[in-house]
Amino acid sequence: MFASAFAGFAASAVLIIAIGAQNAFVLRQGLRREHVLPVVLTCALSDLALISAGIAGLGAVLTARPELVSAIRWAGAAFLLAYALLAARRALRPQALDPAGKAPATLRATLLTCLALTYLNPHVYLDTVLLLGSVAQQHAHRWMFGLGAAAASLTWFFALGTGAHRLAPLLARPAAWRVLDGLIAVVMAGLGITLIAQA
Repeated sequence: MFASAFAGFAASAVLIIAIGAQNAFVLRQGLRREHVLPVVLTCALSDLALISAGIAGLGAVLTARPELVSAIRWAGAAFLLAYALLAARRALRPQALDPAGKAPATLRATLLTCLALTYLNPHVYLDTVLLLGSVAQQHAHRWMFGLGAAAASLTWFFALGTGAHRLAPLLARPAAWRVLDGLIAVVMAGLGITLIAQA
């Protein structure tokens, strides 16, 4: 039983730690110290729901409906490219980069962005629903595997969101925020272009 939970933790950690749209967003929120706990909980609970759906058999449904995956892929690409443009705009406009000088986004707007980055990203369905769901089926205690996977998600997002402020001294200058937003723009644009290429 515990072996299944550990396997789930390890499998989820390997998938989630790679830099992606969701991680970049959590990192930025953590650096700004803006709505960090709600963002972390939204990401972790979303992963729990998606992992559970995969174990329950949603992966088979998605495999049987390729047009649904294609629609999600196009919507995700459009959103990621739009977010990349916003990040690039922040990188090119230093006056918008100082977190102390810019009014914080509302909790509603922040959570809507977080949900969009989560559910409009087709990779979350391929990795979390299909891959983790399939691997879980190979374990006698598949729900313990799922709990381990969800625990890895919660651990990672909490560490990323709450630990990001330790990087704040490195980002005390507007130029550093320009570099960070430039990197975020590149990551988001790269993911969006990849999705288009796969469509």
